[in-house]
Amino acid sequence: MDTAKLFGIILFGVIIAITMYATYLASKRTSGTNDFYAAGRSLTGFQNGLAIAGDYLSAASFLGIAGLVALYGYDGFMYSVGWLMGYLIVLFIIAEPFRNSGEFTVADVISYRLEQRPVRTAGAFVTMGITIFYMISQLVGAGAIINLLVGIPYEVSLIIVGVLMMIYVMLGGMLATSWVQIIKAVLLMAAMLIMIIFVAVIFNFNLSSLFGAVIDTNGMEFMTPGKLYTNPIDLLSLGMTLILGTAGLSHLLVRFFTVPTAQAARSSVIWGMIIIGSFYVIIAILGFASSALVGPEAITAIDKGGNMAAPLLGQYLGGGAGTLGGEIFMAAISAVAFATIVAVVAGLVITGAGVFAHDIYTNVIKRGEVDQQKQFKVARLAAFIIGVVSIILGILAKNFNVAQLVTYAFAIGASSNLPVIIFSIYWKRFNTPGAVASMITGTSVTIILILLSPEILGANAIYPLTNPGIISIPAGFLAAWLVTLMTKPEDKDKVYAEMSVRSHTGIGSH
Repeated sequence: MDTAKLFGIILFGVIIAITMYATYLASKRTSGTNDFYAAGRSLTGFQNGLAIAGDYLSAASFLGIAGLVALYGYDGFMYSVGWLMGYLIVLFIIAEPFRNSGEFTVADVISYRLEQRPVRTAGAFVTMGITIFYMISQLVGAGAIINLLVGIPYEVSLIIVGVLMMIYVMLGGMLATSWVQIIKAVLLMAAMLIMIIFVAVIFNFNLSSLFGAVIDTNGMEFMTPGKLYTNPIDLLSLGMTLILGTAGLSHLLVRFFTVPTAQAARSSVIWGMIIIGSFYVIIAILGFASSALVGPEAITAIDKGGNMAAPLLGQYLGGGAGTLGGEIFMAAISAVAFATIVAVVAGLVITGAGVFAHDIYTNVIKRGEVDQQKQFKVARLAAFIIGVVSIILGILAKNFNVAQLVTYAFAIGASSNLPVIIFSIYWKRFNTPGAVASMITGTSVTIILILLSPEILGANAIYPLTNPGIISIPAGFLAAWLVTLMTKPEDKDKVYAEMSVRSHTGIGSH
């Protein structure tokens, strides 16, 4: 075995060892549902901000955006802009009232003043759609990374990551997941800063020199819209999805339940924005640098989706392919990408497990009459099942770009969760049929349009756009509004007043 591969395996081993130790410590403090779902509400605003960044900056951000920018220029850069801007909606509209209104899951918030069983069932349908698309994107990145660096087959790589994520969640719950995400955020930002310094030195700390090299390599049209999305409506649909979808991601929203106060929730969003904003500026520059220094042909030769642009740039910065420095630097960047993936998939698994155990099993099937230990066991079993299903689906989605895959999760969040969360908190007339109609319509329209799109059907596509957001998002909001007005108002004024006070003041919240 050559030195670079050995170094890569050692780095992977070190990261696994550190995160396993954090899981072991967390497992000692995880004994009930409050610990498993919400880390005992013990995180500070800064810690949760780091964990949010660790959860949000997924393989789609690190591997996918770098690849899309390297291959498609301006159109790829739009992913960075959209995902960052989406956080403003979370900060100003969602974070504090959401945290105050719920307990463990998104369905706790949206069912607070509505009928529990139908709303929780529909909410589970939405969350699992988001979780599956997001999970597949992470596992595709994991398979490509481990296969490139260590030479382990793609399918075996997915099984390794799947087993790790199940261990993190089943043993340590949300506390272990949070600390894995914090460790990953620190490693990722450190790697990004080191890479950007190398790039800055190469181009004499001059962005004009970098973009000049990009234009020399790819032509001037690379810096204008149209290389990835030839239809401007497709680009608009993408922007809508990325900006609005952030506020509807179930696994991200439940992070606000891990802090003790509404003030800490606001603080965690601000810290998360600072870290995430810095990252997206850096990753866009690294994507352009990869295009100029590595070249689109070399990137697509390794991975058709462009997911290896960042590791290949690391290889170049360390001295190039075949050099010890280049191979070691690529191994280090790949190990960080690996940490990124296992942190995000752990967050997704715990969200999915919470939906099954807390929403479906406890509140729908058992009508709330389940002791904590039984719910705890069901959550662990659900985590195992979700892990197995995700591995199988990840194997089937081998050659997709991870950033494009994850936008489907954002489309479901924007079309289904977001309308119901906003109307539940802010619209007194909103009722149960409106909520259920919105979630079913938003999710169904999104999935149907994805299946009919060029990404799936190629030249035989029935729906001409790559992204479904421009139709599915209005459909979700419209279904909520129309069905609410067409059905009888619910006699829930007292509960709505209680929720309004609680959501905006924190009085009575957990």
